[in-house]
Amino acid sequence: MITPLPATHAGMVQFTDLSARHGLIDYAPLWHTMRAYTDQRNADSPDHVLLLQHRPVFTLGQAGKPEHVLLPGDIPVLQCDRGGQVTYHGPGQLVLYPLLDLQRLGLGVRALVTALEQVVLDTLAGFQVSAERRDGMPGVYVDGRKIAALGLRIRRGCSYHGLAFNVDMDLEPFARINPCGYRDLEVTDLRRCRGERGVDITAVQQLLLDRLQATLGLTLATESTDCAADNVFSDCVIDYSS
Repeated sequence: MITPLPATHAGMVQFTDLSARHGLIDYAPLWHTMRAYTDQRNADSPDHVLLLQHRPVFTLGQAGKPEHVLLPGDIPVLQCDRGGQVTYHGPGQLVLYPLLDLQRLGLGVRALVTALEQVVLDTLAGFQVSAERRDGMPGVYVDGRKIAALGLRIRRGCSYHGLAFNVDMDLEPFARINPCGYRDLEVTDLRRCRGERGVDITAVQQLLLDRLQATLGLTLATESTDCAADNVFSDCVIDYSS
């Protein structure tokens, strides 16, 4: 459960479901806003957790190799400053961005990666899907197929970028790249893992957030729509309705 208390309450992490408010989110404006927030924050700045779905985009990490983008077609390719190689973001994929002061939380980078992987493992278990980690290949896998990718950036002791969890997607764009830099790596999503049982993305989202709070010891607090801190991220969203 997400606590409906003021996000400035001690111990709270400000939570914003951007896609619930704005639909699919463009990658670049939000990335630039997360980076700017991280550069400008101080010891008193609140932590944030953002949940969203992106408009279709291929992203290359800061050390990403262009040769892993095979046939992008009409999907834009963007090089950014996260870790990792190339991945795809699009509708039906839940993206979780934890903007956390790791020192304040007493977390190391490896501990954060392990915790985010555990959040997905526990969420999948809640839907009767058995998954695993793979040595040297960050993320979460079901029968050797990747279902969640991680790519973080740590700057000034704080994290941004994060986790992409395939829930109910068109997986065809993954065939246009070497996912995460691995040729022939197969990708799956929760709907395919569950077969005829199907999947309710809202239920997945709620369990994912519950597991995030339990695993990292966070309390997510919702914010009013006129909250200035929330608008730091909401204001970067491009409005396509006009």
